[in-house]
Amino acid sequence: MKDILFIIGSPSDKEAIEPAIELIKEKSLSHELHVFSAHRNLPELLAFLKDEEANFKVIIAAAGLAAALPGVVASSVSAPVIGVPLISGPLSGIDALLSILQLPKGIPVATMGLGKQGAINAVLLAERIIKRIR
Repeated sequence: MKDILFIIGSPSDKEAIEPAIELIKEKSLSHELHVFSAHRNLPELLAFLKDEEANFKVIIAAAGLAAALPGVVASSVSAPVIGVPLISGPLSGIDALLSILQLPKGIPVATMGLGKQGAINAVLLAERIIKRIR
């Protein structure tokens, strides 16, 4: 079982999460990075989660704008999900932050701060979760 599944909503999000991926490597945590949009390829995302969820201890989902990805992931898995709102669009990520924060009852997502610092904190939180469940 790998430690972290990192999902981003678009290939263009890679730059924003690059420092977090480097931190994962520095800490010798096992991980995979996948790109799935909750809007553009939902069926593929859901099929992937159904097949792969059991292979990861924690899932980090990063997205901008409407930021549906963390909520969709959390509604489909039982693993802990950490959401990272990415800085993009005319509201500079505030829309993504509010989208992740306002998920309905029953869809738990730990929400980090905006952008690169949020992605780094997501890795640090994931590491703490993983250490507790080992």
